[in-house]
Amino acid sequence: MKITILTIFPNLFQTLTENTIIKRAIANNLVDLNIVNIRDYTKDKYKRVDTPPIGGGSGLIMKCQPIVDALKSNSTNKTLKILLSPKGKTYNQKDALRLSKEDEIVLICGNYEGIDDRISSYVDEIISIGDYILTGGEIAAIAIANSIIRLIPHSINNESTIDETFENNLLEYPQYTEPINFEGHLVPEILLCGNHEIINRYRYKMALKLTKKYRPDLFNKLNLTKDDLDLLKEDDISEIELKAINNNKKK
Repeated sequence: MKITILTIFPNLFQTLTENTIIKRAIANNLVDLNIVNIRDYTKDKYKRVDTPPIGGGSGLIMKCQPIVDALKSNSTNKTLKILLSPKGKTYNQKDALRLSKEDEIVLICGNYEGIDDRISSYVDEIISIGDYILTGGEIAAIAIANSIIRLIPHSINNESTIDETFENNLLEYPQYTEPINFEGHLVPEILLCGNHEIINRYRYKMALKLTKKYRPDLFNKLNLTKDDLDLLKEDDISEIELKAINNNKKK
């Protein structure tokens, strides 16, 4: 897969390429990450890529010419061209999965007070990462590229992506590590019982409860079965799980 990012601040992407998973994906030729400096394509003798808005107004607007020329020089007919803008569709995990299956994508980073609106005519879609304003599109591009690359087969252990947050509209279940007792905060005993069927049941129940508590918008999209509803009525540790805990203690 090839990901090209058009930006006027290429140095900001050093943190992306130094990420262990991203670096390994690049080294293994799973992804070709191409950072393009839009300034290299401006025809302005002072290397400017921005100008005051026509009709007046505050700030500076990025010009069409350098962005369009950079886009044309770094894309083909099969490249998916994406403009990062607050007016775009809000990005989510389904978009990450969809984009990870593309052969080539280009992400265009805007800056200053925005970009010439005619750029919209040269892209396939417009994406936003949330209802807030950033100083530029670079942070959004880093987030999107990261979310895509980790989904490319063999970038990470495929099993690691199965039960992740936002898959199937569920938050991920709580995870723990050593020590079992940290300053009086204990790992749930059920995770120590050794019965993987019971543990998986417990984890699914907690994922349901966490989604209902913290993301009711996602919870309302779930098609709950009778078993799901019964799980939601249970205590965090049910009689079935308590039995598994007691059986483990007898061993």
